[in-house]
Amino acid sequence: MKKAIVVGASSGIGRELAKILAAKGYAVGVMARRVNLLHSIRSEINGNLFVQYIDVTDTKRGMEILAGLIEKMNGADLIVISAGIGVANDSLSWNIEHKTIKTNVTGFAAIANVAIEHFIEKGSGHLVGISSISALRGGKESPAYNASKAFEANYMEGLRKKIKGLRLPIAVSDIKPGFVETDMVKGDGIYWAAPAEKAARQIYNAIKKKKRHAYITRRWRLIAWILKIIPSGIFERI
Repeated sequence: MKKAIVVGASSGIGRELAKILAAKGYAVGVMARRVNLLHSIRSEINGNLFVQYIDVTDTKRGMEILAGLIEKMNGADLIVISAGIGVANDSLSWNIEHKTIKTNVTGFAAIANVAIEHFIEKGSGHLVGISSISALRGGKESPAYNASKAFEANYMEGLRKKIKGLRLPIAVSDIKPGFVETDMVKGDGIYWAAPAEKAARQIYNAIKKKKRHAYITRRWRLIAWILKIIPSGIFERI
């Protein structure tokens, strides 16, 4: 039986992906701060489920907890990092910016570090990070969010290059969703928002193919192409 761990599985994409993985025969470890929501997944899936509290902003403890779950599950073949926050921050509140950085930058890197070290020791594995279409350019609504997602994408590319040099069968997938119907995505200016279940299905397909990059849903590839070619002078006025 293959074994997967989803960090940030209490709601949204992470929760739906955990359910899909369980349905596909994986033993699944689900991790998040809101443990009560993790336990509620038991009523939605059949199979081996491991529930574990984690707060990725407490990096030292979070790394220990993830390593402990990996040991409890006797290893993992797939680790998905879906934990993250994104809050509109027009006032540029440092509390919001700092919390975003602690979660999406230091928290993400700490969890990815444990995952890759495990896969190197094991000799194989698959790390999947849920970054964002926002990684491609800066954002005025929440500068730290866009920057943090750019960090995640760049960090995964660095890990991919490192693994390439080791010549090990370890995959690193950067998943860049556009708008997905989750608690995090609300308000004006939201378009092409996909149900979390649909997004998770497409992510699972990208995982099966071990894609380096995937835009979710696929139509966001067009937006990505546009974002990449818009000159900075024009982009800054949008």
